[in-house]
Amino acid sequence: MGIMNERTARWWAELPPAAGAAVMAAGIISVGFQLTGHEVLSRTLLAFAGALWLLLAFDFATRLLRSRRRWVTEADTPPALTAVAATTVLGVRVALLGWTTPAAVLLVVSAVLWAVLLTAVLRHLRAGMPGGVFLICVATEALAVLGAALTPSAGDWLARTALVFFLLGLLLYLAALLRFDFRQVVEGAGDQWVAGGAMAISALAGSKLLATGVWTGVTHTSLRNTTVFLLSVDLVWYVVLVVGELLRPRLGYDVRRWATVFPMGMTATACLSTSAAAAIVWLDGFGEALLWIASAAWVVTLVGTIRTIPRRRPAAARGA
Repeated sequence: MGIMNERTARWWAELPPAAGAAVMAAGIISVGFQLTGHEVLSRTLLAFAGALWLLLAFDFATRLLRSRRRWVTEADTPPALTAVAATTVLGVRVALLGWTTPAAVLLVVSAVLWAVLLTAVLRHLRAGMPGGVFLICVATEALAVLGAALTPSAGDWLARTALVFFLLGLLLYLAALLRFDFRQVVEGAGDQWVAGGAMAISALAGSKLLATGVWTGVTHTSLRNTTVFLLSVDLVWYVVLVVGELLRPRLGYDVRRWATVFPMGMTATACLSTSAAAAIVWLDGFGEALLWIASAAWVVTLVGTIRTIPRRRPAAARGA
């Protein structure tokens, strides 16, 4: 048992920041299931996401206190921003339960993380980066989503603040796009999907802002049209990325595959949310179909993750 624990602990300690995408994937699919009325599945995934978030948060704090050099090195890379996105996605699902105080706490935590981590990541952007570079947009838009979700209880000021993050996220998307290596579409290990996922969460942010009811007239129309446009771009990315997978299948497991599942789930949820906020009825059924596809991808990726966890070595091997 001691050997197994030691090997498992080593496996856990070696997980990269990209592992935070597993929380993002479970959390956003949980939101999707809540929107489609599958409450049991939604709460099951919420429990999974919450437990994993606590473990990763503990690991995040442990590295900060005991492995400062490693923490600083990892904080300079885009995958570190999964800490922000994971926290906000969890907050959105908690807010849907009516637990506004915990959701507000998660918003504050994620905002602090965003300010610290984004500053470090932006200083190290360069040309020819993998899909993880789009996390600078995802983390920013995630704050807009949670802010919009909490507007009914906090007031219109939060919606206006969320709008600022929404617009900032779009600017950061352009910055990421200029640095993205487009060869990753057919060569990436999974995080190339964030190129589309960033558009999906932007569309979700737009739909959540629309749903607040704060905007009227020209502002409302502009926000609706922008949201529909962003979702359209996301769906184009979805097709392009699927074609890329078919042209060069990458069937082996990689932890960055969680960064594939999250955009798939985010696209589904963005369709569902935009359908309601922008009154585009057909998006509802389409979004639910994409949600089941994302759920299947989640199961496959979870199985792949479990298979990488070290097992107890046979007694003969231990005695050798």
